[in-house]
Amino acid sequence: MSNGQWYPPEWPDRIRALAAGELTAVAPRRAATVMLLRGAGGTTEVHMLRRRTSMAFAGGAYAYPGGGVDPRDEQRPVRWAGPTPAEWAERLGVTTPAEARAIVCAAVRETYEEAGVLLAGPTPDSVVGDPTGGDWEKARAALVARELSFAEFLDERDLVLRSDLLGAWARWITPEFEPRRYDTWFFVAALPEGQRASNASTEADRTVWTRPADAAAGYDRGELLMMPPTIATLRALTAYDSPAAVLDAAREQDLTPVLARARLDGDRVVLSWPGHDEFTKHVPGTADPAGAPGTAGASHAGGAV
Repeated sequence: MSNGQWYPPEWPDRIRALAAGELTAVAPRRAATVMLLRGAGGTTEVHMLRRRTSMAFAGGAYAYPGGGVDPRDEQRPVRWAGPTPAEWAERLGVTTPAEARAIVCAAVRETYEEAGVLLAGPTPDSVVGDPTGGDWEKARAALVARELSFAEFLDERDLVLRSDLLGAWARWITPEFEPRRYDTWFFVAALPEGQRASNASTEADRTVWTRPADAAAGYDRGELLMMPPTIATLRALTAYDSPAAVLDAAREQDLTPVLARARLDGDRVVLSWPGHDEFTKHVPGTADPAGAPGTAGASHAGGAV
């Protein structure tokens, strides 16, 4: 049985076009995603959402709350707690504090937009209790529509962004042959006391709290569709028995960007992700006479869960 690796069937043709100089890689857009965690009694769960099958990018795949960086967050400082933007710039591997601020803001904003969880509070050592309902929902909708910047949202409510509640975990860049490319930082955060996650995203048709090991097993059985960064980070989380342990480990995580490599071996496409051998695929240019792909799941299409 194939596993649940998201693999668009048009990728081999796009890889060949890129190799032939017939396709120009687009610049990746910066983005952030957050693995939101909760745990008790030695059990850790992560919040995941399933992207609607109608989505142009990774439709039907399970993922974490996340999205693109808003350029406005580079231009306007916000009230801030935790490591400074300069310290975050060094950790995230970007040039300026303003760039780092925008990435961290994207992580916090997208977690609120898509999961209803807000990593901010009225003081540097507090977090809002219940940022849902009424006026909160109106503001959240304005954030989603980009009618309101995140800085304006925080200022209007006199809130401090709690960057100390985040840990940077990984960085993945969408392959050069994909038309929708993202340079994505993966963060971890614990669900704040008094808050609860909900399906606040119009891009998702389902949200779940799940043990990382259970979600990974569903992927291995071919029941849950995921992109390589999602299943890779899930597997990494299985080593920890509490959100606090994950956050402690985040300090030592390698943020070297992971970018897929593709090459032609005769008429075969060989696709690999450095450091993650399980995702390597050998895709024949024509039907394999033996009926077997080069690696398990190589013929898996991205549309089925």
